Amino acid sequence: MDAAEFRRRGKEMVDLIADYLENIEQRPVYPDVEPGYLRSLIPEEAPEEPDTYEDVVKDIERVIMPGVTHWHSPYFYAYFPTANSFPAMLADMLSGAIGCIGFSWAASPACTELETVMMDWLGKMLKLPEDFIAGTHGQGGGVIQGTASEATLVALLAARSRAVRMILASDPQRPETGITSKLVAYSSDQAHCSVERAGMIAGVRMKKIPTEQSDKYAVQGETLRRMIQEDKAAGLIPFYFCATLGTTPSCAFDHITELGPICNAEKIWMHIDAAYAGSSFICPEFRPLLNGIEFADSFNFNPHKWLLVNFDCSTMWVRKRSDLIGAFKMDPLYLKHDHQESGRYFYTDNSLFRSLKMWFVFRMYGLKGLQDYIRKHVELAKEFESLVRADQRFEISADVVLGLVCFRLKGSNEVNETLLKRINNGRKIHLVPCQLSGQFVLRFAVCARTTESRHIREAWRLITQLAEEVMQDVTKLKVRM
Repeated sequence: MDAAEFRRRGKEMVDLIADYLENIEQRPVYPDVEPGYLRSLIPEEAPEEPDTYEDVVKDIERVIMPGVTHWHSPYFYAYFPTANSFPAMLADMLSGAIGCIGFSWAASPACTELETVMMDWLGKMLKLPEDFIAGTHGQGGGVIQGTASEATLVALLAARSRAVRMILASDPQRPETGITSKLVAYSSDQAHCSVERAGMIAGVRMKKIPTEQSDKYAVQGETLRRMIQEDKAAGLIPFYFCATLGTTPSCAFDHITELGPICNAEKIWMHIDAAYAGSSFICPEFRPLLNGIEFADSFNFNPHKWLLVNFDCSTMWVRKRSDLIGAFKMDPLYLKHDHQESGRYFYTDNSLFRSLKMWFVFRMYGLKGLQDYIRKHVELAKEFESLVRADQRFEISADVVLGLVCFRLKGSNEVNETLLKRINNGRKIHLVPCQLSGQFVLRFAVCARTTESRHIREAWRLITQLAEEVMQDVTKLKVRM
């Protein structure tokens, strides 16, 4: 393919993508295939001779689309959103074309510098403390990770390194293995499973802090303080706490205004995971959910979830650049350059030109456009909540703060499991469950950029229709018994 054909095919691909997204709600949101469906549709080996572009494109509909879950359908309500916008897609094309690998400032100055500035732009949208903004007199700054899971792991490894250095500074003769074996980290029992996995990768024990429905599934300061004291009495070394703002099961918010001072007093690294909810903090009415950020050592959220920046783009800020430098910096000769010690760019693994997507989206939507988008999703979730509350057969299982509604049929877990199975088997809408206080709960997350009120009401009509069928089946079963 030469440049002339690329121009032609590129325009065709843009048309294909635009047609797909414009007509996406006409497709079943969830695929009707079995595991292994794809292998029989393509050859066992790559072709010896090149296929034509036309043949490749034909196979998109024949091979790929039958197995696609359409995350950007307005009938997709599972998990959390994954961002999608035309400006971000165009920026992704440019990023792929430039194709630089920004592992240092010298490898591609624009890659490193735009990322640093975009992280400052976004940090200012969030009204982060100046300590987290690189273009100030503070010692911190931001860097783009691939996912929130990566950010959690990076923060944990940096915290482990800092804890070991602090202990060795006061006790140089102590063996490092004797320190790491006693380190203990904490997270909520509502935290994403990636937090526990980070502990496994880092080789440190991770303790889950219990939460209660009466506390809205949020970690309480007194609970954390008690666990820290118990572990210190047992000879362990508390060093890291991962707070969550907007948990995956129910969008719960840990009380970081209580938890932060405890962590600071105990010299425990507090990392804040706001993967989903973080985008909403650009709205003044939701910014109080981030109060307490001033106590954090690191903070992360995913613009690729709810801020119209396509995957991957997970933004992470640290209070002190030196904490990450101390944990990860390596200086092989082939990475050295004349501006090595400029101090402006604290983290060399900037990788791909992901900041281009932020630059395009921020400029073409503006802060107001992004805020309007967030508010619309929250309004749609509130509309769904009102429909649920108006039906006496259902109950709301957790506070509706942002774009997630947790609800269930009043009754047994089995009844709700049956309802969800029928919903998803119909492939008209797609939901996933969670467990709250031992109850099987359905999660309804407003996800797609194109979701409107009519989609919400259509989804509710389907849910109530299937719920009626399930309850009739339960009644028939009881009569037989």
